[in-house]
Amino acid sequence: MVGEAAKTVIFEIERRDKTDEKPYWEKFELPYRMNMNVISALMEIRRNPVNMEGKKTTPVTWDMNCLEEVCGACSMVINGKARQSCTALVDQLEQPIRLQPMKTFPVVRDLIVDRSRMFDTLKNLKAWIPIDGTHDLGEGPRMPERKRQWAYELSKCMTCGVCLEVCPNVNDKSSFIGAAPISIVRLMNAHPTGAMNKDERLNLLMGEGGIQQCGMAQNCVESCPKGIPLTTSISAMNRETTVQMFRNFFGSDRMVD
Repeated sequence: MVGEAAKTVIFEIERRDKTDEKPYWEKFELPYRMNMNVISALMEIRRNPVNMEGKKTTPVTWDMNCLEEVCGACSMVINGKARQSCTALVDQLEQPIRLQPMKTFPVVRDLIVDRSRMFDTLKNLKAWIPIDGTHDLGEGPRMPERKRQWAYELSKCMTCGVCLEVCPNVNDKSSFIGAAPISIVRLMNAHPTGAMNKDERLNLLMGEGGIQQCGMAQNCVESCPKGIPLTTSISAMNRETTVQMFRNFFGSDRMVD
């Protein structure tokens, strides 16, 4: 732990200049400031990129946007744990603080990764609420309060990628889409308008890399920074895809929800 009496903070950062280059480690020592987070430390390194050997180096690159754990852009591996760097306080981390990019996604440079895999999955699953044009359609359908409350919990997903990073079934030998897209399908299907495309999303969810490849390791729900009930969503979608499978086989007109 780093206390107020500490005068410096040491960072060990896994760096990579290009996607196809081998990573290397570089150490930085910074003056300690009270309430310092990892993002502010990276900003200080960017302002004065000099490593512990006293050599001038290139500024460390990383992603960030909101700085309040809403956008999910600043996700990285901090001391072996995938999390957001904006809410990672130096006082609560063991030194040296080791920063690494998430390994589930291709590394672009240093701590920046390309999360297109996850975003493309959401596109393929049609994870949005369709509307008929952009004109004024009046009030939308109301959602029952009980459903609205649990749907709100699902809507907290910021597509940070942490659940994919910690999942043993998401790797370069698997096409598994991960927990976040499955939970977002549940959210879209719960919406009164989104439910009109429910069957289509469920069929897509049963495709290659879909829900059937989940091993229920539960790492996702334990690591989600927003506390989203991901395993509950996966279980719910397992039930719904099973029903959908029978609907497809026997014909929807012969099935009753």
